[in-house]
Amino acid sequence: MSPTRHRNRRNALRRWAPRGAALAALGIAATGCASNEFTRLGVPEPITEQAERVLALWQGSWVAAFAVGILVWGLIIWSVIFHRKRSEQLPPQVRYNLPIEALYTVLPIVVIAVLFYFTARDQTYLLETDEPADVNIHVNAFQWSWQFVYEGEEDINGHDVSVAGVPGDDPELVIPNDSVVHFDLESPDVIHSFWIPAFLFKMDVIPGHPNEFQVRVNPDVEGTFAGRCAELCGVDHSRMLFTVRVVSPEEYEAWIAEQRQNPEALPEPVPAQPSPAAEESPAGQPAGSPSPAAGEEPGAADEERTGGDTGASATEAESDEQEARQPDQAERAEEEADQS
Repeated sequence: MSPTRHRNRRNALRRWAPRGAALAALGIAATGCASNEFTRLGVPEPITEQAERVLALWQGSWVAAFAVGILVWGLIIWSVIFHRKRSEQLPPQVRYNLPIEALYTVLPIVVIAVLFYFTARDQTYLLETDEPADVNIHVNAFQWSWQFVYEGEEDINGHDVSVAGVPGDDPELVIPNDSVVHFDLESPDVIHSFWIPAFLFKMDVIPGHPNEFQVRVNPDVEGTFAGRCAELCGVDHSRMLFTVRVVSPEEYEAWIAEQRQNPEALPEPVPAQPSPAAEESPAGQPAGSPSPAAGEEPGAADEERTGGDTGASATEAESDEQEARQPDQAERAEEEADQS
């Protein structure tokens, strides 16, 4: 290849490489303006205002990642193409180039600081509970199902409207759209995690540490969505499910009125499996051992068992003595027979 053609090809590559990188970055940024399965990058369609903020943070993080990746790979490819080894001469060394070394340090710090700022800003927004709520729901997470108590909505029995389930019989959480819904989370046993994927958000339910959050449901949302526990909490963790039904405010009021007049019967709880420690008596007595009768002192029962054990030992000793005498009697009988 002639030097002229080689120079022209290098000039063309240098001219089109930046244009191609800019076009790719523009295409990636433009896809973030629309909301579809591709641009959401694997997350469900958001149904609350808070979920839309999470989606924007998710997409922005991917745009930043793509931009850094394009820059790094672009520099690598540019170095491979335009700085190949052409002779045995050592190229200029830049290991003590202070501006470049400062850039290596400052640029990652700037990227991380920007991501941290947007993450902290959105986290603060997601945890805000100052706005008055239209619906207040107390969520009780237990092994291995859920109970949803609609606070302030009393039924004919004087109790708050409540919906609960058991493994295999999932409860249904009904909420209105175009409304602010407040959730109070509590657990009596182990750590659970309240997760509705369409919220793009989940929060731990910790015994002795109540948590809370609230969402504004979008006005154009209706339908049924999945909910589940997102924290490994025991044997039936995979069956700790529930459904979320989003309805119009009018349908929600009709449903609440129906629940007030016809309270839902709460299911019987699933009995917990006894632990090995529970199989022992309070005094450390193994399971299956007789307990003292009513009105009888434990010491008397112990003495009775001790006396029985002593009598049994004496009987065994007498049997051993009789067995020891039998060989001696047989020997004497043989001697008398020989003498006669």
